[in-house]
Amino acid sequence: LGIAIGFLVPPVLVPNIKDQDKLAYHISIMFYIIAGVATLLFILVIIVFKEKPKHPPSRAQSLSYALASPDASYLSSIVRLFKNLNFVLLIITYGLNAGAFYALSTLLNRMVILHYPGEEVNAGRIGLTIVISGMLGAMISGIWLDRTKTYKETTLVVYIMALVGMVVYTLTLNLGHLWVVFITAGAMGSPSPCFCDLGFSFFMTGYLPLGFEFAVELTYPESEGISSGLLNMSAQVFGIIFTISQGQIIDNYGTRPGNIFLCAFLTLGAILTGESEPQDNMML
Repeated sequence: LGIAIGFLVPPVLVPNIKDQDKLAYHISIMFYIIAGVATLLFILVIIVFKEKPKHPPSRAQSLSYALASPDASYLSSIVRLFKNLNFVLLIITYGLNAGAFYALSTLLNRMVILHYPGEEVNAGRIGLTIVISGMLGAMISGIWLDRTKTYKETTLVVYIMALVGMVVYTLTLNLGHLWVVFITAGAMGSPSPCFCDLGFSFFMTGYLPLGFEFAVELTYPESEGISSGLLNMSAQVFGIIFTISQGQIIDNYGTRPGNIFLCAFLTLGAILTGESEPQDNMML
């Protein structure tokens, strides 16, 4: 939700004007607002957050607390995780998917403005659509996992759907109709497998919490914090690489080659996801 607001508010606070002094003033106002919100959250974390809940939230966490050893080594845990081939594949595939999403989100404004000059506010609204649709996808994916426990199958299907949605977005971005971009960027998000109902944000963003759920199942009884941290690290590394690379491609060759670049890596991620095998220690 914070990312969604981040897409919507900056284009409103910082208008597209040529006067550098006025532009600097609007940017400083935005930064003061961000600093205020961050400070408030920091205070709330200090006052409200606890190390862990009074009662374990799940059976797995209860066992984790009971089995925890004061002599446990983070380094040895990381070594064991990297010996888990399926988890290593998940780190790569999660990084590819999340990195593609980060790159797309970062460069969205530039891509929209190249094809629809003067539509900065609508570019922010498209970003809002992407995230809200992804929130819906994440919620539905979580409900589905709770009921079926089909971690690999669900992850693979969502990955493929994200790829197909990205291809549709790539092919429709330059059609000259902004409403089409809104639809392909997220408003069509639906759990239906019908091609016309695909929205890449619904599946691409919805994949992110799936990755954390899958990681816990693959690595139990290792610490969830370590596996989640490794996934986040992978996402940030791939996000930086993809953002810089796609930005250079867009500058030199245009938006379509830049998006095809992401499609290629999403294809690789889908293939690697299909290569993973179910674990014997899955907490079914």
